[in-house]
Amino acid sequence: MTWLGLPAGDVFGVHNLPYGVFTVDDPGSTARLGARVGDLVLDLGAVERAGLVEAAGTLQCATLNPFLALGRPYWTAVRDRLTVLLTDEAYAEQVSPLLMPLAEVRPRLPLAVGDYVDFYSSIDHATNVGRLFRPDSPALPPNWRHLPIGYHGRAGTVVVSGTDVVRPSGQLRPGHAPSPVFGPSGRLDVEAEVGFVVGTASRLGTALSTADFADHVFGVVLVNDWSARDIQSWEYQPLGPFLGKSFATSVSAWVVPLDALAAARVPAPTQSPPVLPYLTETDRYSYDIRIEVVWNGTVVSRPPFAGMYWTPAQQLAHLTANGASVRPGDLYASGTVSGPQRGQVGSFLELTWGGAEPVTLADGRIRSFLEDGDTVTLTATAPGTGGTVVGLGEVVGRVVASA
Repeated sequence: MTWLGLPAGDVFGVHNLPYGVFTVDDPGSTARLGARVGDLVLDLGAVERAGLVEAAGTLQCATLNPFLALGRPYWTAVRDRLTVLLTDEAYAEQVSPLLMPLAEVRPRLPLAVGDYVDFYSSIDHATNVGRLFRPDSPALPPNWRHLPIGYHGRAGTVVVSGTDVVRPSGQLRPGHAPSPVFGPSGRLDVEAEVGFVVGTASRLGTALSTADFADHVFGVVLVNDWSARDIQSWEYQPLGPFLGKSFATSVSAWVVPLDALAAARVPAPTQSPPVLPYLTETDRYSYDIRIEVVWNGTVVSRPPFAGMYWTPAQQLAHLTANGASVRPGDLYASGTVSGPQRGQVGSFLELTWGGAEPVTLADGRIRSFLEDGDTVTLTATAPGTGGTVVGLGEVVGRVVASA
């Protein structure tokens, strides 16, 4: 219970406490760290300056990166202390002035993202895409069940929820035209994903194991990895995604700590054939995260994260297997979350089967891919402790015409 008087069932209650960065509209306002609780934001820098929590001064920074670098003992201690401050009524008089309405702040990108890696970990998504892009070949490439396939993305175009997405232009080949042309993408798509935020760094030349996941990953965000399918399909062989994906990746504004998702852990799917030793897990688990995809106000899909073939711990082990290092604020994403049913897919490529089966939205408009002015919203929830529900926030993006 909290002295804040939050509504019963609030998905951003004290059991959650996600972290973010915000500004206010006051002249000269600078970015501050905050923790969301209900429809309020607790100014973490002010809490630390008041001597109510100790985090080596990192809560007074303009990004989460310095706090992430402190490591799990600090993450847990600060979270435990914030829980006390918000549940023990003895602190209400001191803490109340440090809270502000969520509606009065402007969320910012919570991280300085140094590196961004995107995986391809849903067997249902990979199978669907294989059938669409390579109809005359096996849906899954021969390596897919042996390693979590991924690509290194463009960190500089990771943007916070609410940022407009400019329709990308690039080289594409319409239909069976003999030569490519340059122009705006006509097959703009979404990819509903879950992102994992790295906290503590690893050493260059030293691989992490699957057992290192909880010590190096701080929390999760929702991700929309916008994709231009026509650009992608022309350029992706033989080296994979490039301009078809590097123009924008949207993330939610609030980073949910792994500690808040402890009750959402579920057994991960069985893998066959057995994986190599560096990818084995003593405690193999995923998270029961349930995503909802809304297209211009119409719920079109509910992708289930729990069924992802490759786990976030395996992804971390694989991306460092060659000795590559990770740093505080690095982000890696799960890849498109898709289940076995059409109403569980995380991309419109799958939802409309490559555009051949358009969907009718609630307002009567018919869509295959995104048109200018369309808005897509991703939301997600997960089970919390004691029967609560944890909210993962939202990722909102509106498509605007090419510049």
